[in-house]
Amino acid sequence: MVDTDTKVRGALEIDPKREPIVVVDDLHIVYRVYGAGGKGNAATAFSRVLRRQHRPSMTEVHAIKGLSFVVYRGEAVGIIGSNGSGKSTLLKAIAGLLPPHRGGVYTDGQPSLLGVNAALMKDLTGERNIVLGCLAMGMSPAEVRDRYGKIVDFAGLKEGFIQYPMRTYSSGMGARLRFAIAAAKTHDVLLIDEALATGDAKFRVKSKRRVEELRNEAGAVFLVAHQLDTVKDMCDRVIWIEEGRMRMDGDPEEVVAAYTEATGK
Repeated sequence: MVDTDTKVRGALEIDPKREPIVVVDDLHIVYRVYGAGGKGNAATAFSRVLRRQHRPSMTEVHAIKGLSFVVYRGEAVGIIGSNGSGKSTLLKAIAGLLPPHRGGVYTDGQPSLLGVNAALMKDLTGERNIVLGCLAMGMSPAEVRDRYGKIVDFAGLKEGFIQYPMRTYSSGMGARLRFAIAAAKTHDVLLIDEALATGDAKFRVKSKRRVEELRNEAGAVFLVAHQLDTVKDMCDRVIWIEEGRMRMDGDPEEVVAAYTEATGK
């Protein structure tokens, strides 16, 4: 739970009239990459291994560098930035999947991360993945039965495909089903990482409506997407980060316009 009196340093301002649900306080994320920086081709590398010379090197990557912001209950926040800027790393940190090197992340409730590679089992049918996914989110069997039809309808799968193994689905079909499963439950904090990238225009309209419902029902929604129009349509606030640092935080139109001007995208 967010405890603004004891956990947040004075530099981070909290609006006393609103309810904070996520507080990111001077967050630094550092992770290690092993085997980076080796020289030579594959043959020379193999020769070094045989001679037990030059053990794989280790490089530290400082992915998030002192990010601080507060997200309030009911907000939908877009995260934009160039490839490698730290967007996905930030969502993983909020979800509790990456430990802070320094600073902290505090949430009121349980964050749920939905990524483009969300764990659905490719050898199982869409039907079985719906059941398993809903049960994994804490639904009862009765709740799964009640929501099953709505999930299939929301995903917009062609007739019969729900009985096919996931490996037969296109990337768009898989992405729609992942979002439909995740959106079937109210989340304290829903983190969406590129999971809407392959949806068509009709699905984006449905997704936007459902994101608004999730905001009203419970907590907050974070959205990482390269499609800037999607971010502007679905979010009421946008955070722009580059090289792990905050560049801008504010109105979607203003932030996206500044990002587009700076990057030419």
